[in-house]
Amino acid sequence: MSSVLWRFWPEVILVMLPLAQAAEKETLMQESWNDFWLFRFFLNVFGYATIIIPGYLLIRYYKRKNYLETGHGICFPAIKSCVFGSETKSGLQEDVSTTARNEATAASSSSAKHIMKLLFCAAGLQASYLTWGILQERVMTQTYAATTTEPGENFKDSQFLVFMNRILALTVAGMYCTLTKQPRHGVPMYKYSFASLSNILSSWCQYEALKFISFPTQVLAKASKVIPVMLMGKIVSQKSYEYWEYFTAVLISVGVSMFLLSSTTDKHPSTVTTFSGVIILAGYIAFDSFTSNWQDNLFKYKMSSVQMMFGVNLFSCLFTMGSLLEQGAFLESLKFMSRHSDFAFHAVLLSICSACGQLFIFYTISQFGAAAFTIIMTLRQAFAILLSCFIYSHTVTIVGGLGIAVVFLALLLRVYARSRMKKRSKKAALIPKSVEVV
Repeated sequence: MSSVLWRFWPEVILVMLPLAQAAEKETLMQESWNDFWLFRFFLNVFGYATIIIPGYLLIRYYKRKNYLETGHGICFPAIKSCVFGSETKSGLQEDVSTTARNEATAASSSSAKHIMKLLFCAAGLQASYLTWGILQERVMTQTYAATTTEPGENFKDSQFLVFMNRILALTVAGMYCTLTKQPRHGVPMYKYSFASLSNILSSWCQYEALKFISFPTQVLAKASKVIPVMLMGKIVSQKSYEYWEYFTAVLISVGVSMFLLSSTTDKHPSTVTTFSGVIILAGYIAFDSFTSNWQDNLFKYKMSSVQMMFGVNLFSCLFTMGSLLEQGAFLESLKFMSRHSDFAFHAVLLSICSACGQLFIFYTISQFGAAAFTIIMTLRQAFAILLSCFIYSHTVTIVGGLGIAVVFLALLLRVYARSRMKKRSKKAALIPKSVEVV
């Protein structure tokens, strides 16, 4: 028997060799497809669709059945809250009164205490989001466990980082809503899913873009999202804008163009803007613009900012967890965390910074208004570019530096013009109107 096998061994090798080569080629093709960002994007969307489509069919079923009138049982309150809500839109007036009350409280407090509180908010926002930006670039662009002999390993699944951020934000928002008094919730829960879907897609694009473009380019692109936000406002909310808003939007686009055109391939490799990076950034801006405008519409209902944070992050966790489990990427990411303890530390710290940053946003706006918050965040973007260039050795040309200056000048002009408009509207409201006596 052994002699027969020995006689035909060369033929066996000749038959098995093409099969082995084909299997190896198929494995390499599968790995290359998994590394292609557009394939992973559609794979994520397919995972979200497996949750959205059944949910949509259930909502249609309950509405067609008129469940609000005929429903009963232990599940009725949950279904009513998720599908119907209370459909009240009285939250806007309460938000205005709350803002006025906070402004009165801030005005009555001592100036020293007021300044200290403002410095606390500014420091919290800067620390949270500057650390978050540095860690974001570290996780997506640098290798882990690299040595002189081993090249190290890159973390590739951006969706897992989105899930990590959202699960901690959901926990913080849930605890805050439980421990503090909140307005009675009125909006149907499923309406959060629209903002949630666009939010996780924009976050995925934000992480994924760093594989193709530099962090300073991403920051400037985020600053230029004023333009698509205005377009989305026109389409979604039928908003009208002032002339100075269009002027500053044009200035921002000019500054961003100067920076992008000044980046050439002979500079540091990380400063090269690739076509894929531009497409992903465009996706980020489009999704993020829809998120903010949809959330503006939801705030017409009776809710607080933390309730909004809880609702959006609840659906974000549901979508990302379902998609990760379907792809088998959740266990792979956990294995990566177990292999690299420093990555686990970075991912957890990234999530903490994101959750703390959201809380600082809500607190700053409630205490000092949107103008002060916008100035702080504009300065944060400038500091983020400087830190990234210093830590990760990005090079910026003179023309690129001028482009950055034009962008931030335009942003500060927007803040100044908006504050002037608000002061004029307040003065006009204080002028007594003449009453016609009949």
